[in-house]
Amino acid sequence: MGRKRSSEDERARQVLAQEAARIIVNHGVRDYRLAKQKAADRLGFNSRGSLPGNAEIEAAIAEHLLIFGGDSHNDHLRLMRVAALSAMELLAAFTPRLVGPVLAGTADENSAVNLHVFADSAELVAMELSDMGVNYRPYERRLKSRRGQVENYAGFGFHHGNSSIEATVFPVDGIRQAPMSPIDGRPMKRVDSDAVQLLLEHV
Repeated sequence: MGRKRSSEDERARQVLAQEAARIIVNHGVRDYRLAKQKAADRLGFNSRGSLPGNAEIEAAIAEHLLIFGGDSHNDHLRLMRVAALSAMELLAAFTPRLVGPVLAGTADENSAVNLHVFADSAELVAMELSDMGVNYRPYERRLKSRRGQVENYAGFGFHHGNSSIEATVFPVDGIRQAPMSPIDGRPMKRVDSDAVQLLLEHV
């Protein structure tokens, strides 16, 4: 009986993850928790039950894009990685690193190119963008450090190469320790422009 219930729970988690992935990709919902709640409501599941984890949602997104995205997804991902590389060249003075869905291959048409840049102050990045004539909007991002503390980081969003770019600013020594990923709780994977170039060459 317990095994049957466990199997049913597992199937329910899988269905919820698939529906949350569909909501994220098709409706541009970026908040995984909100997507899970919407999926539970839509499917009539008790949201107090065992909801899928963020890593399960991420895997379901990758599967959804593989099944329904096809060549168009690959073409879009390539364009976003080209835009990422160009934006990294633009911000080369701040040792940019690519992170997030564009790096992982789970970016959709509603995704932004996420960069981490490193400077003595966020104002230096803002000044550089202004000097280049880039129109940007400031934002704040809350990220968890390895010590489990949540910290606020300034960032700047702008359009470049037909893609939305979000450059979050870290202290110069922050390049040695990535914040924790909200997907799997591990340090975020970061890559430099050489690695992005390799990704483009092997698509």
